[in-house]
Amino acid sequence: MSFIIILSFAFVSGLLGGMGMGGGTVLIPALTLFAGTEQHIAQAANLIAFLPMSLISLKIHSGNGLLRTRGTLPVIIPAVLLSVSGALAAAYLPSDILGRLFGAFLTALACKQLKDVLPLVKNYFKNK
Repeated sequence: MSFIIILSFAFVSGLLGGMGMGGGTVLIPALTLFAGTEQHIAQAANLIAFLPMSLISLKIHSGNGLLRTRGTLPVIIPAVLLSVSGALAAAYLPSDILGRLFGAFLTALACKQLKDVLPLVKNYFKNK
């Protein structure tokens, strides 16, 4: 797979990530399905791509006065601990198991999104 195509996947996932949808929901499947990348490498690439995006987002939101730091410590500590634990567990899982777990995560995410949007769709058609 050419560098330009992989760069295109990263660009599209970055756009979607900027709109609120996690870019990894696009980048990881694109890299594994279309670029033939192993699950471990695709997830690592997603994490590396996330770093500059999150730093830019923090700077923009902070500059717009939208960043609240009060009360974040109780969220940050478990998030860091669970992230490190998940990364260590993923390092030891076989790639096919990791891919299936990621697929299950995407399925659960899709079900939640569907559950959230159904009332909006109902209201839309009720008011027509």
